[in-house]
Amino acid sequence: MTIKSETKKNKKPWPTKKAMEQVYTNKLWGSNTSTFYSGEGSHHPDIVNPYIESVTSFLTSFKDSLIVCDLGCGDFNVGKELVKFTHKYFAIDIVESLIEHNKVEFKIDHLEFKCLDISKDILPFADCVLIRQVLQHLSNNEVQNVVDKLSKYKYVILTEHLPQGNFTPNKDIISGQGTRLKKKSGLNILEPPFNFKIKEEKQLSSVVLNNNKGVIVTTLYQVF
Repeated sequence: MTIKSETKKNKKPWPTKKAMEQVYTNKLWGSNTSTFYSGEGSHHPDIVNPYIESVTSFLTSFKDSLIVCDLGCGDFNVGKELVKFTHKYFAIDIVESLIEHNKVEFKIDHLEFKCLDISKDILPFADCVLIRQVLQHLSNNEVQNVVDKLSKYKYVILTEHLPQGNFTPNKDIISGQGTRLKKKSGLNILEPPFNFKIKEEKQLSSVVLNNNKGVIVTTLYQVF
């Protein structure tokens, strides 16, 4: 027992890229008829529809369409509903096989898929960034790396799966399929250690999940 315990304790976590590849290879977020499936958060109507409605309302409120950068686009079941309301749409994910699949599946003139590690790589220029249930899977160090890049965008639309009620924000985790919910925590990038500086914030949607499984909150931040 001691040997097994020590082995598990000293085992290094997989790099984020490898961990996310395993999510899709082993269908850790469930499966459907598609080769790639990003889970109920990208497919359940009760979760997806309020998000699409609120983000569409925001995108269509501008006279000139925005350039959008979708960080962690997943299987693109949600993103495909938003592309038509943009001037240019960059869809980014860390899993190369997923991005190659999406390039074949979704062909739109002003849509561009890119395989990037959002915590390490240079991100495309855009007016607005979408980050939907992505940061919740990353360690605080990787979240900080992403947050440091967000100040160059005018608008950030962030969606996070949070505990209901009061909670201690930003407890650290190992990057992977899990979230901070098991620690009764969730991300708030305005709070320490991230302290993201914004001009304004507005909640766009909030979906309370059944069986006390938390709430999915989408917030619009105007950065400058």
